[in-house]
Amino acid sequence: MDNTVTWFEVATDDPKGAQAFYGGLFGWTFAPDDEEAHDYRLIGYPGGERPAGGLFDTKGEFPSHAVFHVQVADVEAACATSESLGGKVVKKVTGEGPGTDFAYVRDPSGSLFGVFRDRGQG
Repeated sequence: MDNTVTWFEVATDDPKGAQAFYGGLFGWTFAPDDEEAHDYRLIGYPGGERPAGGLFDTKGEFPSHAVFHVQVADVEAACATSESLGGKVVKKVTGEGPGTDFAYVRDPSGSLFGVFRDRGQG
């Protein structure tokens, strides 16, 4: 599933309000993600078998946004290619062991999107 949109995220300093808005508009459901250290809620679609997105509390530390994420084989390589094509890496988090590598990237026109790779559970 590399190079496909497989996740989306809604970031807000008002998670309760966003949950009420998107839940009321689209019928989305929300469940806490117990694996995350911060307030992150998994979003499910009506009739969906698994979560397809997440909602998290920015705590006012950066602007609210909604962004799609593309699963890639290598986050570092995707960032380098993005920059060679005129994009800009905004934030990158990579590591070793279990977890997720991810980056927020702006395309040449300034639109924000994410890339990620699941490193597995260990």
